[in-house]
Amino acid sequence: MTNLTNKEKLKRFFSIIGVRWLLVTLALLFLMILLFSNVDPLFSGGRNIANILRSVTPLLLIGIGQSTVLISGNIDLSIGSVLGMSCMVSATMLSGGINPWIAVITSLAVCSIFGWLNGELIGRFRIPSYIATLGTMIIARGIAQIVNGNYDTGYIGAGAGVFRNLFYYGQTFSIYNVILISFGVWGVVFFLLSKTRTGRHIYAVGNNLDASRLAGVNVVATIKQAFIISSLCASVAGLISTAENGFGSMNEGSTYEMYAVAVAVLGGISTLGGRGLLMGVIAGSFIWVVLQNGLIRAGAPVAIRNIAIGTIIIIVVLLDVSAKRRRSRAE
Repeated sequence: MTNLTNKEKLKRFFSIIGVRWLLVTLALLFLMILLFSNVDPLFSGGRNIANILRSVTPLLLIGIGQSTVLISGNIDLSIGSVLGMSCMVSATMLSGGINPWIAVITSLAVCSIFGWLNGELIGRFRIPSYIATLGTMIIARGIAQIVNGNYDTGYIGAGAGVFRNLFYYGQTFSIYNVILISFGVWGVVFFLLSKTRTGRHIYAVGNNLDASRLAGVNVVATIKQAFIISSLCASVAGLISTAENGFGSMNEGSTYEMYAVAVAVLGGISTLGGRGLLMGVIAGSFIWVVLQNGLIRAGAPVAIRNIAIGTIIIIVVLLDVSAKRRRSRAE
């Protein structure tokens, strides 16, 4: 009887949507680490591991934001430009001698406005998300360019040392602050999606928008919440970029909207909405960085790295669509 109970528990665990893909992703990550460690023993060295952990952080943040939006049944093409805007707004203020905390709060506020705007356009006016966020992507990039007179900023100054230590170079309990911040954001959003009514509504809207509306879910508010989360994640990633580089670049975050989708999809987040576990985004981020890092150490050219990652993404999306069709037939 005990064995039967254990089997039932195991079956119930695997029946949770997203768990099977999460295990596949973790297995793929383990195999990649094993492979690259054999190719180059220094791959698993302490210095490279620390480098991988810090390289994961911006991808993890934008992956969290994009995953939340994808779960809601939409896509955020503005996330990379919002990241760049956050970088330029904060760097411009810091290089002008403005208090770092004011720069941080201003960047977060400006980016959250873009999340709210995306939610309004998509939720209230029912503009397709790829069209609405394409427009706000261009607007955000324009603000990033104009905020410092169409120039990259200079060095943000010695007075921003506390800011740079807080968001990138400093350590707490021998762990880089940038890692703590990124995984802290992941923890907050994970709790929001898995343990709160807001999270349940985001999943419900992504799974079936019309049914959610009939069930009394405030669809407009739910979509806005998803996009505000995305913009805030992008803003934090932009602040980290400013802290790392010590200046603001107008082109920061370019193509990151594609990276965000890639990380989410690699982590098992469905592009069709309503499905996926945020835990997978961590694995997806590490797969991206480990693959890039390992191929560089193996001497693979950039073209091969791009082809490899692109091929993996296409295969994952095809598997997602195929699984969706099988579920539809079963129902």
